[in-house]
Amino acid sequence: MAGLAKPAAENAGVGGGGRSPRFAVNPFLAAGVVLALLLAVLVVPPLLFLIEGSFTGPAAEGRGTVFTTHHFARLLAERRLVESATNSAIFAVGSAAVALFFGGLLAWIVERTNTPWRGLAYLTAIISLGTPYVLYVGAWLFLLGKAGPVNTLWRDLTGDGGVLINVYSVTGMTLVEGFLWSPLVFLLMGATLRNANPEFEEAARMSGASVWDTLRRITFRLAMPAVLALALLVFIRALEAFEVPALVGLPGGVNVLTTDIFLDLQTQVPPDMGHASAFSVVLLAVVAVLLYFYGRLSKSAERFSTITGKGFRPRPFDLGHGRWITAAILMVNFLILLVAPTLVLVWASLLPFYQTFRIAALKLLTLDNYRAVFDAPYYLELVGNTLLVAAITSVVVMALTLVSGWLAARNRRGAWLLDQLATFPLVFPGIVLGVAVMQLFLRVPVPVYGTVWILIWAFVIRYLPYGMRYSYSGLLQIHRELEEAAGVAGASAVTTLRRIVMPLLAPSLVAGGLFVFLLAARVLSLPILLAGPSSQTMAVAMYDLWTNGQGTELAALGLLWTALMTVIAGAFYLFARRSATGPFGNG
Repeated sequence: MAGLAKPAAENAGVGGGGRSPRFAVNPFLAAGVVLALLLAVLVVPPLLFLIEGSFTGPAAEGRGTVFTTHHFARLLAERRLVESATNSAIFAVGSAAVALFFGGLLAWIVERTNTPWRGLAYLTAIISLGTPYVLYVGAWLFLLGKAGPVNTLWRDLTGDGGVLINVYSVTGMTLVEGFLWSPLVFLLMGATLRNANPEFEEAARMSGASVWDTLRRITFRLAMPAVLALALLVFIRALEAFEVPALVGLPGGVNVLTTDIFLDLQTQVPPDMGHASAFSVVLLAVVAVLLYFYGRLSKSAERFSTITGKGFRPRPFDLGHGRWITAAILMVNFLILLVAPTLVLVWASLLPFYQTFRIAALKLLTLDNYRAVFDAPYYLELVGNTLLVAAITSVVVMALTLVSGWLAARNRRGAWLLDQLATFPLVFPGIVLGVAVMQLFLRVPVPVYGTVWILIWAFVIRYLPYGMRYSYSGLLQIHRELEEAAGVAGASAVTTLRRIVMPLLAPSLVAGGLFVFLLAARVLSLPILLAGPSSQTMAVAMYDLWTNGQGTELAALGLLWTALMTVIAGAFYLFARRSATGPFGNG
């Protein structure tokens, strides 16, 4: 970085008021140092305090703490570690397979065929992005539970008193998590297929290859590195998932690593912070290794790039009469992932207690759940907390990553450190980051524990990598000649950033901000550990309603909240299409 000071010092001698060049300050160096310090303060202390907490315990005389490996020894001696790790691996592999199958199939149908009704897939994905995780999982529990329509219809048809699908099992968890991720897989795979040059496919078809042969020998092989990278990404995110394991796994007696950490903190008085920290460090190490291989796969995918400077317009596969089969697949996806969960939530929200659809139950329909939501000032406070936390998080994340991404994209010396610090939080599973931030603020004398500010702190750390992806990808599309021209005209670095870079980067910044906003408004794993009585968010309130047996009131609250989030998700999609960037897609 020091090398950057020389040109600035030389320029400072012109019109610099006689100031000696040795005292000139390079704005890029100053901005880089300040940002590096700020990012380091954000992301490094939670990791250090988490590791320290896993290796410390109370002293024998009851005063202070001492170094110990007891937490790890106890962890390794427990049978539940192996059981939970096995369940986590099966759950993550199955979820990735389900999400990739449904999402990848839809992406190919929408982007590469002449199938009608393709808008249904986008509508499903957009509304899914605005649906809180807790509500979406609750809808599937209504559908697939013992009293749900699927198992009720099975009993009516067979006369068997059992169930067709036991949703409270590893299989049920896998289905729900896979359905939850398939819309995002569809969007990311769609970007890959949309940006790939189809000349190889067209050459194969001109040579007489069938649609299936072209797919098998050309399309799949070219897309395989990107598919493997996306599969590993979904595997990692399923491994660190909390909502489905907590709402589906715990009632069914299926423990995974994330729920074990949660139980250490919630079911013991006082919370076993040392044991939870040791559990968190183990999960952190696993995710870090997996993310390393994800990075390797992502880089290898670049070698299969088929985009050149020559313009092209993909010609869709003409499926003939077969397009109605693929249209039926889109319709079934629309019905399963969107219509069925929505209808069951509407039905549940109109009942005093949940029961499957029966003609006799129509006389029980009531708007009392909606009245309860509108009449309770507590819910209005939840809306304010959630919007405040999500909005401040998105603004801070995009502001930090705007400058960090600018310095990194322009290859400023030392900017690699900013990139590493901004993307480092990817290694933190949500529940682990929650434990790490707890360890930090239990030791640092700053009175933010239990307030919205500790949530904002944790959310900013959590979503820095997403903001960096949007900012960096958008900046790569802006040629540096525009900035150089501004510099020649006498504009300072700050003026160039404000007058040139920011207006051109606005679509990416808005898309990234909206994406971070939606994630912060949906997630449960951080606020369930960090929120206090006056800083509850909508996700925590929905979780409490479900665990307290108030599923019908949850349905009413969730539908109203989802309507608001869907409007925001629609705006996100429009801006994302304009900027052509994604959280982990092709920039």
